[in-house]
Amino acid sequence: MRAEAQNYVDKIEQALALLRRFLDWDRALQKLDQLNHRAEDPTLWNDPRAAQELMRERRKLDEAITATKKIESELRGTVELIELAEMEGDEALADEGVKALSELAEKAEHDKVEALLSGEADGLSAFIEINSGAGGTESQDWAEMLQRMYMRWGERRGFKVELIDYNAGEQAGIKSATMLLKGEGAFGWAKTESGVHRLVRISPYDSSARRHTSFSSVWVYPEIDDSIEIEIKESDCRIDTYRASGAGGQHINTTDSAVRITHLPSGIVVACQTERSQHKNRATAWKMLRARLYEAELQRREAEANAVNATKSDIGWGHQIRSYVLQPYQLVKDLRTGVTSTSPGDVLDGALDPFMAAALSQRVTGEKADVEDVD
Repeated sequence: MRAEAQNYVDKIEQALALLRRFLDWDRALQKLDQLNHRAEDPTLWNDPRAAQELMRERRKLDEAITATKKIESELRGTVELIELAEMEGDEALADEGVKALSELAEKAEHDKVEALLSGEADGLSAFIEINSGAGGTESQDWAEMLQRMYMRWGERRGFKVELIDYNAGEQAGIKSATMLLKGEGAFGWAKTESGVHRLVRISPYDSSARRHTSFSSVWVYPEIDDSIEIEIKESDCRIDTYRASGAGGQHINTTDSAVRITHLPSGIVVACQTERSQHKNRATAWKMLRARLYEAELQRREAEANAVNATKSDIGWGHQIRSYVLQPYQLVKDLRTGVTSTSPGDVLDGALDPFMAAALSQRVTGEKADVEDVD
């Protein structure tokens, strides 16, 4: 078989192996049989919420198993077609087979990532919080670049993007910002972005045109709904109100409508200033606090299970997850997975899926990606 075709076969088989490993194939088949049996119970819908959860779990598991079997079947059929075409010297048919393998490899990668998004909170919307590091204007400008990158990524994937909190820098950029990406699977996709992001470039703010290194941290946590119970004692919280201001000092409110809540036991701080109503900002801030505490509980569970995860406690200036080099050469490199891109402009414009997919895969395998360049 020609090298190009074998390369696609290898990629597809790697994706299938990861799918089977992630699903725990034999256990998944048994679990699906159990869910199918329970779904036939006429008393199931006596508890609508439990029934909906069961049907949702059944649907996701059935889709993952069916997709895996279909890819395996198409792979066997296409390989046989190419081998037959090569035996008969039919180059046109062999080319069609290679094209089919190429499309199947893309489908296998897509299905692999979708299967990996099956965690407890993976289907939820996501808050993305960005904070600039030390370095004044340089880091604040970098933080704003990251904010735009995630907004563009969210728009590319069809998520609704809302800016929840925004603190402008003194001269340019932002000190911090929090946005909400609303849509199915936003948290599952973005959760591996938590960590420190490093930028190397010739500074546009340095009259001597020297190269500067800047840092900003990103933290991603899920937007939870009322079905998830998180107990918060008001006595454990300090609530502050202050006057909100928009980007660049525009849209300054004349009342103290912005709300900041500090959860004293954990040290978690959330803030909201997007609404003119203090009542609405307070409600959103409480929702954000519940989400942060829930995410902290998910982190604790994963740590106990020895899962590969970048927890908030790991987010420090010595724990970078990705470097973006704009000068003297063009390179974005994920320091966890080894995935690179020589088109940082595209990455900063929201082309993040390859990095996210590799990081999701690494959570299962614990190994770096084989593909080093996503371009």
